[in-house]
Amino acid sequence: MGEIDDAIERADREAFTKDPPKTLKGQIGFLLKQLGSAKAVAQEIGVTADSVNRYRRGARKHARPDIAAKIDDAVRQRWQPLVRKRRQRRAATTGGITVETRARFGYTAPVGTTDDGRFRRLTVHLPPEYAQRLFDARDTGAGDQQMRGIIAEGFKEVYFQDGGGRAMGLSDVEINDIDYLDLDY
Repeated sequence: MGEIDDAIERADREAFTKDPPKTLKGQIGFLLKQLGSAKAVAQEIGVTADSVNRYRRGARKHARPDIAAKIDDAVRQRWQPLVRKRRQRRAATTGGITVETRARFGYTAPVGTTDDGRFRRLTVHLPPEYAQRLFDARDTGAGDQQMRGIIAEGFKEVYFQDGGGRAMGLSDVEINDIDYLDLDY
């Protein structure tokens, strides 16, 4: 996963109204309900169906660290999907998305002005259409570079051009060298 994917995942986790199961037995029980069979859970996390049943019964109390991480990821992906979808729908229709980042921004500007890229720390609220484009891109498997482009385009319109009030000659904005990126919606 890329930086933008991770930021969306963190924002989704903040929306949980109830914490996901923490014990191995509880996590496996949840995955069994979601996926329907030990075989399906085993395929998802990369173990045998017998191992899944041992986890479910409590015969194995701990999974290897790599398997435990896969189990945790599988649970978090499926935890409270309605809460996640409702927040994303609200962001994409009315609320928009707030992007906080520290990154190097470069841009193409008219002759006679500076186009030197430099690190900036920005917190910008992007309109709902950018949230919709970002979620659509993620759902269709877009790469991190494509999602960065959507955010950069939003920054160009909202921050650099101030919604059409300045820097109209600015043509391209790029986000490079991201120190951190956080999303809220």
